[in-house]
Amino acid sequence: MSQLVSKKQFNSSSFVTKIFVLFFGLQLYTASIEAQDTIRTEEIILNHKVIESDTIPHIILKEIPVIPPYKFKNKRQRRRYSKLVRNIKVVLPYARKAGKKINNINTELALIEDKKLRKEFLNDKEDELFQEFEKPLKKLTFSQGRLLIKLINRETGNTTYQLIKEYKGGASAVFWQTIARLFGSNLKAEFDEDGEDKMIEHIITLIDNGLI
Repeated sequence: MSQLVSKKQFNSSSFVTKIFVLFFGLQLYTASIEAQDTIRTEEIILNHKVIESDTIPHIILKEIPVIPPYKFKNKRQRRRYSKLVRNIKVVLPYARKAGKKINNINTELALIEDKKLRKEFLNDKEDELFQEFEKPLKKLTFSQGRLLIKLINRETGNTTYQLIKEYKGGASAVFWQTIARLFGSNLKAEFDEDGEDKMIEHIITLIDNGLI
């Protein structure tokens, strides 16, 4: 049985509430139909606000990042950007995985005072790192290898030179720095997100937000 409602009786807040209730009612009904073949059911509780005696569903929407496009000075820079996108997508997962492991190693190492135990611990961790990363990292190009050195610094706050010096000693660090120099790399390279690595930082931000 329908009922007429005068303009004086009409309440915009109540109307909005009914629309939300109808919308979420349909969503819950659809979800319940799709979940009929499952054993366990879950209740969905929405946050809400009370405005002038009306209860209004209160939902925090996921933040949508607005990242301005990179401004290229010339076609050469645009080509470099495209090449960096490809290389970063290859290298970034390794840098983050290695960075996480290195940070964990540093945390555990700080709790070991005995020199002999520290050496044994580092040898074990070195073997683990080699077993996990040796094969895939051998496939990297020279450009990707240089990029990895910078990204490890970005993820750990330490240069590759500092890490080798800490784990293997100063002589090893100098030796591998010399080898790296022969191949055009620098183990002391630091990540400069506001300077020469601004383009790399922009690409990583886009990747992290699922935009490329």
